Amino acid sequence: MRIVTVSFISLDGVVQAPGGPDEDTDGGFAHGGWSFPFFDPEIVGGAFDDAISKAGALLYGRRTWTGMAAAWPESAGDPFADQMNSIAKYVVSDTLADDELTWNNTTRIPGREAVDRIRELHKADGGDLLVMGSPTLVRTLLSEGLVDELRLITTPVILGGGKSIFPGDGTLRTLELVSTVTNDKGVNVSTYRTVAEK
Repeated sequence: MRIVTVSFISLDGVVQAPGGPDEDTDGGFAHGGWSFPFFDPEIVGGAFDDAISKAGALLYGRRTWTGMAAAWPESAGDPFADQMNSIAKYVVSDTLADDELTWNNTTRIPGREAVDRIRELHKADGGDLLVMGSPTLVRTLLSEGLVDELRLITTPVILGGGKSIFPGDGTLRTLELVSTVTNDKGVNVSTYRTVAEK
């Protein structure tokens, strides 16, 4: 399975809490929901529709999974929501108990086993293993060389600080721009593929 990530990102590289004011206030982050004014169904929504249509499974960190698990089952009946609810899901967590995995088709991956288990999924056949949000998990996957494609939804805002998906380890990682499209609100949806080291 190819590992594909989709992230809302500000011009200064912040990915924290794009979806709502209480999504993630770690570090005193006060700008939750910053992506909403820039959403459009064709380009930004289309990026998610395209990603989920190619997905064989979803992969989340605990915080993002918890938010998604609370939201999507309530939206049953919408085609996108129905796909989100029915697809296989993996959540990396040491704190969720098995009886808390109430969102359909969710399997927990213990944190200490995460990299090895995700490597196994990466080698398996099937559609894409899609990661939405989950900045700590994406940063780990990038560090481990496990991301095949990044879809960055770059929004014309500067947030002044917050969580990033990019490793801070000083390693050079080269990407290839596959496509980019811009909506009328100034959002760039850019798809990058990782380039193998020579």
